[in-house]
Amino acid sequence: MPCFSEDFQSELAELMRWRRDVRHFRTDPVDEAVWSACLQAFLFAPSVGLSEPWRLVHVSSETARALALANFTEANDQALNGYAGERAQLYSKLKLSGMREAPVQLAVFCDEETGKGHGLGAATMPEMRRYSVVAAITQFWLAARAVGLGVGWVSILDPVRLGRDLGVSEDWRLVAYLCVGWPKDEQDTPELERAGWEDRRKALPIEER
Repeated sequence: MPCFSEDFQSELAELMRWRRDVRHFRTDPVDEAVWSACLQAFLFAPSVGLSEPWRLVHVSSETARALALANFTEANDQALNGYAGERAQLYSKLKLSGMREAPVQLAVFCDEETGKGHGLGAATMPEMRRYSVVAAITQFWLAARAVGLGVGWVSILDPVRLGRDLGVSEDWRLVAYLCVGWPKDEQDTPELERAGWEDRRKALPIEER
């Protein structure tokens, strides 16, 4: 078991603090070797039953990106209609996607019917497969941040439509649409907090039983 120094522990804490959800990207290309190396973090990620259920799609063609952007635009308009008054005005000003600018875009799916892992740990909680995908995404996110890349998770999408547009297996379920690129600026405060949408908690809500 390696022994991590106090300096490393401090830098790790700083890395996690700077793991922001990025919406504003420069359009500069990212060398494929750079972001591909970050994806190797998936290989070290934990997964229920060692099922490794993540399935990645590099959304690179103009056609696929246009379909994904149209999906977001329609879903975002519908979401706006769910708010009223000042909250609706604030929502309309939020930048909730970097899909127009981000040079790298990845759709991350969970294979709900994978035979790998033989169902271990997923019989009573099948959602553990999707949680495993989220854990892998977190590791990728930290690896990307460590080399200066920003990542933005777009969740305002119709997942079924996106899977159909990308032509993936019917057994796959969308977990994340990730925009990846060089951030336009660096902020250690969440954008939604800066915009006045919500405040970050100052303490963990832990209960005793």
